[in-house]
Amino acid sequence: MFHTVILCTAAVVAAQSPAASVGQSAKQLEMAKALVAQMAAGQFDKAVEPFDATMKQALPAEKLKVLWDGLATQCGQFRRATDTTTEKIKQYDVVYVTCEFQRGKLDTKVVFDGNKITGLFSVPSGRYKPPTYVDSSKFEAKQIQVGSGVWSLPGTLTLPKGKGPFPGVVLVHGSGPNDRDESIGPNKPFRDLAHGLASQGIAVLRYEKRTKQHSASMAASVNIITVKEETIDDAVAAVRLLASQEKIDARRIVVLGHSLGGTMLPRIGKAEDGIAGFISLAGSTRRLEDIVLDQARYVLSLDGKLTKEAQQQLEEIERQVATVKSAKLTEDTPKSDLPLGVPPKYWLELRGYDPAEEAKTLLKPMLILQGERDYQVTKEDFAGWKKTLASQKSVTFISYPKLNHLFMEGSGKITPAEYLTPGNVAKVVIEDIAGWIKQLK
Repeated sequence: MFHTVILCTAAVVAAQSPAASVGQSAKQLEMAKALVAQMAAGQFDKAVEPFDATMKQALPAEKLKVLWDGLATQCGQFRRATDTTTEKIKQYDVVYVTCEFQRGKLDTKVVFDGNKITGLFSVPSGRYKPPTYVDSSKFEAKQIQVGSGVWSLPGTLTLPKGKGPFPGVVLVHGSGPNDRDESIGPNKPFRDLAHGLASQGIAVLRYEKRTKQHSASMAASVNIITVKEETIDDAVAAVRLLASQEKIDARRIVVLGHSLGGTMLPRIGKAEDGIAGFISLAGSTRRLEDIVLDQARYVLSLDGKLTKEAQQQLEEIERQVATVKSAKLTEDTPKSDLPLGVPPKYWLELRGYDPAEEAKTLLKPMLILQGERDYQVTKEDFAGWKKTLASQKSVTFISYPKLNHLFMEGSGKITPAEYLTPGNVAKVVIEDIAGWIKQLK
């Protein structure tokens, strides 16, 4: 799953400064606009001059260039700076410069401590808005803990109002350190799903992913982590927790997995027998390393002919993918030789995994959903599900011509920048899921 590019992750230094005067605010606005103009013009040595000591060490001119070029790869050519807004965050003054790229808009967030720049970020331009199909008067939200001990995860149970018992859904994230809303830029697809389904009388449990909530502990254990620790164990704990709640029909609990979560549904089902059905939103049937390579080819080729740098990057990914497929891959293989810097044990554990074939053994109803504008998990994956499971009467397949990986509507050629435009999961998806769940017995 695509994640928003962060232009700089340097920590903002904690130093007290007097409140900015009107003159100082005007100067900061001009400095922020000048910074964007200098980056756009390739004047990175000039751009870093107003950085404070911490920023200069964390983000020298050559690194700033790499990060700015990365934005151009994903969002297309920079066109112009448009609006500016300001805010005060504790003792810091913040200026947002809206930048229009070929494929969308981003805000360059410039953090000031007096007349020194102490933070620089690229953030989505736009804010989340609840979808019109949500009726908040029909449900309530309850904070809840999934699991126990060191890996306990905060979550939210969205419970319809009324006596019940209600069918329930557990939402399982895609790859990456996702929060309970599966936030991507200004978009929150899991919040849309939870509130949309709860508006139709279906309870939904969503939770912080372990790699988000316990990022430091997971990073310390990265060499021994597999999809079991990343995804499966917590999904099973969430199912059991939901089944124990008042007003929940424990015989009608469904697991909905998005992207990686959809791919792992057969393994979740194998680990927990008390699941009534499974819903895959853009779950893949191909090998993960092949998907990584195809995504890289797609993104790097968006502007047509590959640049020399892009070709070198692609060749490196091809070498890493070949290593994953090699019989020589062992737990001692350096993770730098592997895609995304993911350690060898993770790849070894997935070797030979065929989601569609394993799904045949579940003997439970399944709903397979696919957006046809999805470049990450594609119609090829959808065809893989259909080829293997089409003969099973309990499996339903639906694809949506206008929807992307987040099951949000768009048009034209899909790019990563589309995820930075505020949107919501399409109403038809909510209706299809709700209708399918309500017919389960």
